[in-house]
Amino acid sequence: MGIYFNPSNESFKKDRNYKIYVDKTELLEYLNELVETPKNCVAVSHARRFGKSHAAGMIDAYYSLGCDSSNLFENTKITEHADYKKYMNQYNVIHLDISSVWDFHKEDIVEAVKERIIDDFKEEYGEDLNYSKDINLLINDIYRKTNTPFVIIIDEWDCVIRNSDDKALVHQYLQFLHSLFKSEESKTFLALGYITGILPIKKIWDESALNNFCEYTMLKSKPITKFYGFTEEEVKELCKKYQLDFDSVKAWYNGYLIDGIHMYNPNSVVQALLDQDFDSYWKNTSSFASINTFITMNYAGLKDDVMMMLAGGKVRVNTSTFQNDFSTIASKDDALTALIHLGYLGYDADRKKAFIPNYEVASAFESALQVGGWSEIAKAISHCDELLDETIDGNAERVAELIEIAHDTYTSILKYNDENSLSCVLTMAYFTAPAYYNIIREMPAMKGFADMVFIPRKNAGFRPAMVVELKYDESADSAITQIKERRYHGALSGYSDKILLVGVNYDAAGKDKKRHTCVIEEWPGDILEYREDRKEG
Repeated sequence: MGIYFNPSNESFKKDRNYKIYVDKTELLEYLNELVETPKNCVAVSHARRFGKSHAAGMIDAYYSLGCDSSNLFENTKITEHADYKKYMNQYNVIHLDISSVWDFHKEDIVEAVKERIIDDFKEEYGEDLNYSKDINLLINDIYRKTNTPFVIIIDEWDCVIRNSDDKALVHQYLQFLHSLFKSEESKTFLALGYITGILPIKKIWDESALNNFCEYTMLKSKPITKFYGFTEEEVKELCKKYQLDFDSVKAWYNGYLIDGIHMYNPNSVVQALLDQDFDSYWKNTSSFASINTFITMNYAGLKDDVMMMLAGGKVRVNTSTFQNDFSTIASKDDALTALIHLGYLGYDADRKKAFIPNYEVASAFESALQVGGWSEIAKAISHCDELLDETIDGNAERVAELIEIAHDTYTSILKYNDENSLSCVLTMAYFTAPAYYNIIREMPAMKGFADMVFIPRKNAGFRPAMVVELKYDESADSAITQIKERRYHGALSGYSDKILLVGVNYDAAGKDKKRHTCVIEEWPGDILEYREDRKEG
């Protein structure tokens, strides 16, 4: 019988029985290559809700000889591999969730964990062992007694590191981990070590407890990237099966670019499929306090960078200075890197740039901005829904007023002096519109580029398509004329419902004290007419 802290196949059994199941069992093929080798210790540090614990349950069920898991793995991808049966249910497994122990044992976490492990040992071996020995020596005695190596799985291993300022306690905890994963005895009894956390392994002076682990993070996790989160192909299949609009799912939950692969937050995708609706499910399962903590730090350039990302841009980040904890944030780069590891920013490793990955996360930032030193920006964002409604209703004068408010709020940050900056401001002004629209800036059209095109998603309801043209020191009427003359509405070729043409001008001189003017027209023609003209041309 296997030694385990949690029932060894119950977690994976629940996953397999659930109506929405995505097969990630090929992770086991990768781990099998590491079993009983010098590279047998793996640390996965990913954002919450990215499937780390689900993977831990699967690993437990596969390796533990405490259960027969053959039925659970029937018809999964791992069964197609030659060594599938070789490793299945062949190991003693210790599976710990440190966070569940930490909740009740903040002062004596190490003793509490050891006690629970020993209780399991006693249940299996009675009084045949010397339980006064150090834990590594005790495990080694079991190995010598049974000739069965151990797989040790620790969920939330970094819970103590993240939550305790007690250096003595942290040292004691790290020494405990050292005994499991790096002691002389562990070289004998350890077949595989698998630990999960939010933060990468912290390099603590004079500590070497975990320096033998191969690390996989939100910055880089090749070759196991696809096993944490949902891939685009997996999401497409789910959307097809559950009849949910893929483009909307993509806008809401895509965007985590890890090793060049676009990964989706699986928890949010599953909730959207179940509810048949789009919402910021992340905010229901994770605290936003960390966002506000980091974005309100008074580091030079941090607020500018956050605003640039909120406006749809990317900012360069040096991730190498981050000390892998939340208590030693010393720069703008550290704050942004922390948000990357928490899943509140995406990271383009090729360009070394951070960005807001999707609309769900953008709405998380919107919530976080309601407190702290961002009150003016939060107030401006609060007008976004009104702006969209007024645009749809054709109230051009009120639209100009609301854009004026956005301009006054963002001008000092976005260096407002040209059409490109106006475009950034408009992106912020329509901050909540991506919930219903695919918004494309500089979209190719018949005779040039449309500044902004709002293409309704299937969940857009009554909301029409819109083509927005921006002008600087000209007129809103000239913007409308340009849309018509260049047929920018052709960017919506094939779209036959209502289309609004929106012209916005910024007058730097502020004639009549109105710096912004707006004209809104409903396109009266038929797109089919445009297509016929194009054919003739």
